[in-house]
Amino acid sequence: MIDAERAMIIASETEPQRAPASGAFRRLLATWFFRPPAGSLKTVPPAVRAVNFLAALTLILVALWFSLARMDYHWNWPLVFRRWKFFTDGWLMTLAMSSVALVGSTLVGMCFAFAGRARFLPLRFVSKIYVELVRGTPLLVQIFIAYYGVANALRIGNGYLVGGVTLSIFGGAYISEIIRAGIESIGRSQLDSARAIGLTPAQTYRYVIFPQAIRQILPPLAVQFVALIKDSSLLSVVAINEFTFQAKMVSDNTYSPLEAYLPLAAGYLLLTLPISFLTRHLEERHRFET
Repeated sequence: MIDAERAMIIASETEPQRAPASGAFRRLLATWFFRPPAGSLKTVPPAVRAVNFLAALTLILVALWFSLARMDYHWNWPLVFRRWKFFTDGWLMTLAMSSVALVGSTLVGMCFAFAGRARFLPLRFVSKIYVELVRGTPLLVQIFIAYYGVANALRIGNGYLVGGVTLSIFGGAYISEIIRAGIESIGRSQLDSARAIGLTPAQTYRYVIFPQAIRQILPPLAVQFVALIKDSSLLSVVAINEFTFQAKMVSDNTYSPLEAYLPLAAGYLLLTLPISFLTRHLEERHRFET
């Protein structure tokens, strides 16, 4: 009985000391690893964001290293690094093809987005058929038809030109729908108000529609731009010397597929991450309360 009472006394004495430690640990976790309930990521201090980013990156790298370390694979990085010029040439070619495709698909998408809203009905149906036809067929099939069919019929021997035009047409179908959806997200009452105060259609688009539609358009537009850059890898099937084609050449010549394709993944990240960061920056600039 005395031992039991002594144990209860010891437990009651130690319990109050344990609570502050637990509370301090919870406050530490809440401060460094949790976002405030009513705040956004911008309200989190830079040091806290940096710590969490490094923690997440460390976890991912450890998981990747653990997976690769358990493979029964003989790494041969020096043999692949001696062919570094294949990677740089391919990366620059992908950068050039992607830049052409991004600009071209944006222009094509804008044209067909406005065509889909035109009062002239045949133009509307041309836009509809184009969008459904391009979105409903694989890009690989379109590349083969454009390269071996249309280009041969028109006596166009420049594969890079055919590839850039094909990517522009393919991406334009998706971008036209993104722009159309952004424009149609604006309430009808605002268009009527713009017409009531005497704004022309061009002024209505410039001062009323586009400033509001841009924040709706930016996120899906960034996704489409990133997808279009990655889709450019399919041009390798028609022997265009872009990044994926060059990496495959290195892999075939050195029998080192992982050493060839890991730099390929890193190279595409260098192309796509700036678009994601720029889009988020533009999103913040065009965000306003409604």
